[in-house]
Amino acid sequence: MKRFTLVFAAACLLAADRSPEAAAWWSHIEFLASDNLEGRLPGTAGYKKAAQYVASQFEQAGLKAGASKASYLQPVNMQTRIIDESKSSLVFLRDGKSRKIQLGEEANLNIRIDKPDTVEAEVVFVGHGLKIPEAKIDDLEGIDVKGKIAFYLSGAPSHLPAPLAAHAQSAAERWKNLRDAGAIGTMSFTDPQTTDIPWSRSTLRRLAPVLALTDPRLSDTTGVRISITVNPQHLDLFLAGTNHSAEQLLAMHRRNEPMPRFPLKGKIRAKSVFSLKPTTSENVVGILPGATQETIVISAHLDHLGIGGKIDGDSIYNGAMDNASGIASLIEIAKTLSTKKLNRTIAFVAVTGEEGGLMGSKHFAAHPTVGGKDIVADINLDMFLPIVPLKALTVYGLAESDLGADFATIAGKFELAVKRDPEPARNIFIRSDQYSFIRHGIPSLTFKFHAEPGSPDEKIMADWRRQRYHAPSDDLQQPVEMESAAHFNRVIAAFVEHTANRPTRPKWKDTSFFRRYATSD
Repeated sequence: MKRFTLVFAAACLLAADRSPEAAAWWSHIEFLASDNLEGRLPGTAGYKKAAQYVASQFEQAGLKAGASKASYLQPVNMQTRIIDESKSSLVFLRDGKSRKIQLGEEANLNIRIDKPDTVEAEVVFVGHGLKIPEAKIDDLEGIDVKGKIAFYLSGAPSHLPAPLAAHAQSAAERWKNLRDAGAIGTMSFTDPQTTDIPWSRSTLRRLAPVLALTDPRLSDTTGVRISITVNPQHLDLFLAGTNHSAEQLLAMHRRNEPMPRFPLKGKIRAKSVFSLKPTTSENVVGILPGATQETIVISAHLDHLGIGGKIDGDSIYNGAMDNASGIASLIEIAKTLSTKKLNRTIAFVAVTGEEGGLMGSKHFAAHPTVGGKDIVADINLDMFLPIVPLKALTVYGLAESDLGADFATIAGKFELAVKRDPEPARNIFIRSDQYSFIRHGIPSLTFKFHAEPGSPDEKIMADWRRQRYHAPSDDLQQPVEMESAAHFNRVIAAFVEHTANRPTRPKWKDTSFFRRYATSD
């Protein structure tokens, strides 16, 4: 009892030392990342509680219901898939012999495919599996993948501009090119040096529910019959007899050398068995009307991973930084701006299904509850990581539109420097909800707290990704720089206010690859 009293007293003292802004921001995270919400998996009771909470906060902030005249909730129709691994199988056939692949350890079957299926097919290694005419890259030229499984190393040549490389590696873009070449499925592995989550942790999620949008027009993987992820530690099992090795391929990738392309000396026989169940989840939309119909979207994803494999005895993936933090900022920025007179309208959008493939933002961007052509910008808040003091911000999309220069000016007024993406190999620009808006031609930015290479802050960030990212330990017990988060909210609010009142519509730069998606400038 004495120890509890001391801890409680210390917690109260810390709370008393927080500014009202920091305390308000953290209070939202305390609710959203509590065990009671069970990780906010879309379609669950925990997610519905989270969505109702955000709707109530939008209402308290004075926002108008933005999904319809009477509701803040925009339904998103999905399908829940759960693999039956006991009935699924993966076999490598070579020289008349069959080698059963150990699911969970040597490779995993992904169920983001059209339907349960059994496939037997040849496999062709296609390097990075990319086709980028702008960079004169075509990994599929001169190699036959028709009716076969395309096997690739996730990544791209390091000399490519980060946004272009990220776009080329997106699920939609890569599969479109592989499908057009005749492939029936994919097999892939990652470089352990650049992956955020080690195999030992990511494989724990293989039995978790997988969500997919029911609208086939929004599917990035239509036509995929089989999808396999290989543990890099067991890659040589599949490369036997090809005169290539895992060590060689990874070394060539790291040295930015052209990757070889070759058929494997065997076939894959795979059986994917999974159940399917209709599921509905919700985006939460609040509107702050401006003088015009032109609209700025501020987005953040509300979902996380739910309940999964235990790590250190804990199975609830709370998602405090990913992304209760972004939702908390969305709410506080709404409160800050609610008293402002703005020229443009602001749509505050808490989206569902980001973790399963940007599903809620895809749905909203395709079916906006505000005029689609009136959306002029998206400002996305996802896992900005206030776990170190705020000294500078990494801005993704900084060089792609005139929003970047505007943000640098606003940040300068707060004595903050802005930095470009220091780790383009991690593909952050396409991995969160801003990408759904970019694909509709809408200029977008997203942000992270910046840590200088080689600094103690960088180590803190790296340790967080390795230990807490997509793990139960992303919870309420971790160290958080709450005052820095409150300062970040002030910066973003000032930038949104500026963007809402600037005389011209935000515009892609002529040099931006993404300008092609804009219907007009």
